[in-house]
Amino acid sequence: MSKVFKGFALSVSMLTSIPFFKVHDFYKGINGYAVMFYPLVGFILGVILWAIYSFLAPYISSVHLGILIFGLLVLLTGALHLDGFSDTIDGLYVSKERALEVMKDPHTGGMGMIITVTFLILKASSLAYLEALYLLPIILMLSRLNAALAIYLYPYINPNGMATLAKQEFTKSQLFIALIYSVILILLSGAFMLLVSSLLVLFVVKLFFMKRYRGFSGDIYGFMIEVTELILLNVIIFGLVT
Repeated sequence: MSKVFKGFALSVSMLTSIPFFKVHDFYKGINGYAVMFYPLVGFILGVILWAIYSFLAPYISSVHLGILIFGLLVLLTGALHLDGFSDTIDGLYVSKERALEVMKDPHTGGMGMIITVTFLILKASSLAYLEALYLLPIILMLSRLNAALAIYLYPYINPNGMATLAKQEFTKSQLFIALIYSVILILLSGAFMLLVSSLLVLFVVKLFFMKRYRGFSGDIYGFMIEVTELILLNVIIFGLVT
């Protein structure tokens, strides 16, 4: 099995709960390829959800179907990014010195729980009222492209963390490949404004967390994926993308 395919399998294992290609060995040589495939895995997830939506649309009301798609998105991602979101929120309610310790705690704090529930309501509502669901693959792709860009561009807080291998092995050529196929899919969809909005989210998140922690962590990557998805959904709902 080539390193490229193992990298893809690792990417699927890390970002989804799909019971195929399960690879949990972060050995040298495949971690960079795994990051290269992050946007593609997001796109595939979106295609699966769009296909389910298209199949069920004639039989279920659009609002209920949108909420169903939201539930499936949570299940297909194993709530991995939501866990990072809630941990990141918990870290914002303590001092910088204690934040990383709090984020590592497996228990969710009160503020993390309250804001995560609020976030989930907003995201479920956004999917319930999203009419252009054919853009969901692009939204999920761009949110994970943001994570790949953050891994390449910005320092990682914990030198012993799992993402360290990904950062060390993710090369400029692998980033270029991820950008090329992502841009091609965006051009085919005609949703260039989503790319601009996604990069703006990355820039704002980068400003905040570089100032607070001088780097990123796995939890912050999950936070950024979730926030990017919510903002892009609403960029469409508010008519900024047609």
